[in-house]
Formats: sequence, C-alpha cells, structure tokens
Amino acid sequence: MAKKIAHRSFNDVLALLGGQRFDVAPAQEGAKRTPNAVQVRKYGCAAEIATAPDGTVEILARPGWLLNGEIARVLDRGYQKFLKTGKLEIPATADHLRAIHEFTQELNEAAGATSLYNQALGTTSNVYHYDRVKGRD
Repeated sequence: MAKKIAHRSFNDVLALLGGQRFDVAPAQEGAKRTPNAVQVRKYGCAAEIATAPDGTVEILARPGWLLNGEIARVLDRGYQKFLKTGKLEIPATADHLRAIHEFTQELNEAAGATSLYNQALGTTSNVYHYDRVKGRD
C-alpha cells in the first residue's frame, strides 16, 4: 500500500529552516522575481524559494554556491566541475561540492521533497559540457 506524503506549507518550511540555522532573507532581484520569494543560505550556499499555488514550497533558484551575492550553478566539463555565475567562473573544490550537497539534502528534507537516488549519492551538475562533443547539439 502506498504511503501518503504529508506536504508542508511554505510557512512551516520557513519555520523549520529557521530552526535548523538557515539564514532566511528576501530574495534578490533577478530573472525569476516572484512576490514573497525568499533566499535561504547555509554553508556558503543559497537557494531561492517561494510559495507554490497549492501553498507548498517552490524552488525558484536551484541550490548553489554563493559567489559575489549570486547563486552559482555547477557546470560539468567532463574533466572538472566549475562554479559559474553570470560574470564569474571558478573551479569547484571538493569542499564546495560537499557543502552544496549537504545544503541541498537539508533543504529538500525540510521542504518534504522527494529524495532521488542519484542526488543522494553526491552533487549533481546543472549543466554538462563535455569537450569531446563540442559543437554538437
């Protein structure tokens, strides 16, 4: 018999994150600006969340490392992972990836999101660009 999943409301998730020592602040101006969006931060990582139409949590900006006030996405080039923002790109260290992974796990657990096997193993990249397939779509 399938288990019934209890979905947490946005306010319940904010209270839970505050209790777990996440910094919660209004979201920065950006492309996905939504009213009442908040940015949650911990371990040098950040994500932006807002209220979904059904009252649960919607993740607006995927968790990533915070670089110069902007959430960096993880870029995989096959031989190494990088942290990339609109203006800056730096090589990702093992400490960066561990922090992003731990932050993502804690955020998903607080939000009541589904835990996927491949994401539980380690940090997944937002974008994959391999040098051997350059120029191919």
